[in-house]
Amino acid sequence: MIVFITGATAGFGKATAELFASKGYDVIITGRRKEKLSLVEEDLKKRFKIKVLSLCFDVRHVEEVEKAVSSLPDCWKQIDILVNNAGLAVGYNPIQEGLIDDWDRMIDTNVKGLLYMTRQIAPLMIAKGKGHIINLGSIAGKEVYANGNVYCASKYAVDALNKSMRIDLLPHGIRVTSISPGLAETEFSIVRFKGDEQRAKNVYKGIEPLKAEDIAEAIFWAASRPAHVNILDIVLTAGAQANATTFIRKS
Repeated sequence: MIVFITGATAGFGKATAELFASKGYDVIITGRRKEKLSLVEEDLKKRFKIKVLSLCFDVRHVEEVEKAVSSLPDCWKQIDILVNNAGLAVGYNPIQEGLIDDWDRMIDTNVKGLLYMTRQIAPLMIAKGKGHIINLGSIAGKEVYANGNVYCASKYAVDALNKSMRIDLLPHGIRVTSISPGLAETEFSIVRFKGDEQRAKNVYKGIEPLKAEDIAEAIFWAASRPAHVNILDIVLTAGAQANATTFIRKS
């Protein structure tokens, strides 16, 4: 069994690669940071004795995606599961003060990157007559919050794509699942606040947030259901979170 995971150098992607590897899956991992990608590859091979292939490219660039997937040896093209994990939030401005570069990064990664990857991998699954695509959404794709504007819009787009992909791929035996986390502590807030670690820490102040391993477990559980079962959508939050905007913080 082969699982292809984008954005696997940290956070949800790295934890997902580790969990699948621990269950005996061979993994294809991708990321933009070559040094970190190589370290993850070496660690997975050493700890779990499985086959690992790493591909360094940026999902925002369609030519890089096409080149990476077309370069796969035939034995690696038998992909069983695609985890479209690569994504990010950048900036936290009201819409009238938004930065175009931030908007482009989120839309190009969260929406177009997912599309580029699916466009390349889905035909391989169709040729096999089976497969499973798991897309990382967000609670921000279920309800909006102040200053979330474009990030929320990008995740709403992912939610719509999940629904349409299920219809398009249904005749080909391909399952489509959405995993939509709430507050989770990874590099997410550091990226959103552009390296401001204190501001990032304040997001989780007084709350025990979800961990990357929690999301990985949800992904693996959905992927490991029998072939006649398709988990459409998993929304999970921290115990102290009721929805996108309601929290209980300990003093």
